[in-house]
Amino acid sequence: MMTLNEKLLAPLVTPSITFRNRVVMAPMSRRRSVNGVPGPSAPLYYSQRAGAGLIIAENSAVASNGIGYLNAPGIYNSKQKEAWKKVADEVHKKGGKIFIQLVHSGRIGHPLNHEGEAMLVAPSAIRANETIRTLSDPHAPIPEPLALSTTEVQALVESHVQAAVSAIAIGFDGVEIHGAHGFLPEQFLHPHTNHRTDRYGGSIAGRSRFLLEIMEGVVAAIGKERTGIRLSPFATLNDLPAYAEETATHQYITDALQQLDILYIHLSDQSAGGNPPIPIAYIQDIRKRFRNLLILAGGFTAESAETMLQTGLADLIAFGRPFIANPDLVERFRHNTALTEGNEHTYYTGGDCGYIDYPAIY
Repeated sequence: MMTLNEKLLAPLVTPSITFRNRVVMAPMSRRRSVNGVPGPSAPLYYSQRAGAGLIIAENSAVASNGIGYLNAPGIYNSKQKEAWKKVADEVHKKGGKIFIQLVHSGRIGHPLNHEGEAMLVAPSAIRANETIRTLSDPHAPIPEPLALSTTEVQALVESHVQAAVSAIAIGFDGVEIHGAHGFLPEQFLHPHTNHRTDRYGGSIAGRSRFLLEIMEGVVAAIGKERTGIRLSPFATLNDLPAYAEETATHQYITDALQQLDILYIHLSDQSAGGNPPIPIAYIQDIRKRFRNLLILAGGFTAESAETMLQTGLADLIAFGRPFIANPDLVERFRHNTALTEGNEHTYYTGGDCGYIDYPAIY
């Protein structure tokens, strides 16, 4: 008979890292990093939530033209790195484990949100039919990006690798490459946004090359045991429609990631927001192709997380919004305590309000 949260709260031991439970704090952009620098309250925010088996810190840009959203953080200059080091140190003082998610937003963003008003870049010069908040306009149309040259693509691969090296140097336990949600790596994967004729376009192998070169470079630089990736097959986020080769593309990527022997794949299901779900049959197929850790995210409760872990289809379950208003989420699961509802108006703005002021009861 299944005991309440039996697997969810149990430790997970791997040859390289031990998680004290199977609860992951999902990477959530809180947009409180003025000029891309995590604010002074960020160490407290993350350390309050260090009871998670793993924290994945919010997506942080690897280059000045990859920030995307107003007040999102980066990890490409000294001030950003100094601020992130304080976060990692505070989480470790509480006995927690913390990775950082590395991102380049590509065509999603606005020059006004970038250091030096750097232009948007993308695989091809195809504008996203979306709006984005800037200091002067809450609904600014996203402009057309510049198409990257082959040399510039290779430079951005190296930017990811250097960001990973920096993350380990300042104390993070590992990194997660953001290959999901319609940002630059997925823009390369997708035929709607990738019309290239060089080695980074055309076939599934060509369109996958940018992402896999990042993964190869990061593994070589910091080790496979410190490397994960987030993917969101079928999510149709950020103006990326469904496409015929999507399953085959992700199967190709998964097989390559197994060859690289990375620590984990993190699948982000966006169906709670009205997007298509990741089919169970697809997860079962990934489970056969990839033999290391699989993290699932997407509207889980403690009960549904436990059920999924019991099926063996996942090793860890990521929770997003519940962690915003419940810094002691793991203990609330342990004691079967009701969860606090977060204030959506302060998810992305508000300074310390709605950030570090949710009380823990354990």
